[in-house]
Amino acid sequence: MTEALVVLCTFPSEAEARQIGTQLVERQYAACVNILPGVESIYHWDGKICQDREVMALIKTTRQAFSVLSRELSALHPYDEPEIIALPVADGSAGYLAWLTDRTRC
Repeated sequence: MTEALVVLCTFPSEAEARQIGTQLVERQYAACVNILPGVESIYHWDGKICQDREVMALIKTTRQAFSVLSRELSALHPYDEPEIIALPVADGSAGYLAWLTDRTRC
C-alpha cells in the first residue's frame, strides 16, 4: 500500500486556506484538507519574535504526491516561506487509507 502523509501548513486566513485547499483536492494532490481556525503562532522571523493568529490546514496525501503538492503549495501560498511539514501516518483504517490513495494522483 502507498505511504500516507499528513502535511501541516498554516495560513493567514480561513479564506486562503479554503481556496488553496480546494485547489489541492481538485487537482488530486491531496485527498482531504481539514481547516482548523484559531491557531496562535509564536515564531522568530526577520530578527524578531512574532505572534499571530493563523489557520492550520491538515492535508492528507501520499508520499508519491508530496513533491508535486509541496511545489504547488509553495507557489500558491501567500507567505514568503510557508510551513510545509509532512508527517508519516503510522497506521490507520484500511478503508480510509485505500480511499486516500485512490483520491490522490501522482
